[in-house]
Amino acid sequence: MSIKINPKLKIKKNDKVIILKGKDRSKTGKVIKSIPKLNKVIVEGLNLCKKHKRPRKEGEVGQVVEIPKPINVSNVTLVCPHCNKPARIGYIIEKNKKFRVCKKCNKKLD
Repeated sequence: MSIKINPKLKIKKNDKVIILKGKDRSKTGKVIKSIPKLNKVIVEGLNLCKKHKRPRKEGEVGQVVEIPKPINVSNVTLVCPHCNKPARIGYIIEKNKKFRVCKKCNKKLD
């Protein structure tokens, strides 16, 4: 079985997204990082996982840190900044430039 790799994601860094599946369903957040090779994005403050850090230096205290984990792109959708609704993304080409477009309000996202 081969894994299909999507070289380009429709969701980019600093986009506002809403989570469709999982423990943080229907919560919104900003994309910190997109990982096209794994087809995943990291959303700020959502899909948090606790990690136990041990003390490295003498006198330092161990602690539990919450780290955001990657989410599959199919489980999030972009929230249009113009109409504030979850929307699908399309593309248009004007003057040899490619722009992302909201399918609900037909306005440019870039």
